Amino acid sequence: MDIIIQLGIIFGICLISDAISILLPFSLPGSIIGMLLLLALLLLKIIRKEQIQKVSEFLLANLPFFFVPAVVGLINYLDILRANAVKMIVVVLLSLVATFGATVWAVRLTIRLTERGKDK
Repeated sequence: MDIIIQLGIIFGICLISDAISILLPFSLPGSIIGMLLLLALLLLKIIRKEQIQKVSEFLLANLPFFFVPAVVGLINYLDILRANAVKMIVVVLLSLVATFGATVWAVRLTIRLTERGKDK
């Protein structure tokens, strides 16, 4: 019974976040709103970690399984993927380099700031 209640909490947050997404005058995915809502509820201690821990661990342990339908759905668009393969590879490589660069910059900045704080 405990797991059903935990699922109810998570699905309830998803339902509320989808409703908020529909009501907003701009486009923001319900999943993003749901994650922010869950974070706020956890930080405000309205929901305790223990209240959703079992279901959360189950969902995280089986996360790859939830990507199967999306990947299988890509089969419908193989012709589009083939036609744009070079463009997609270039975009992926450029974003990879940009992400690595941003990560290096952020880590160096963090190290500098923490070292500066230690000197005082």
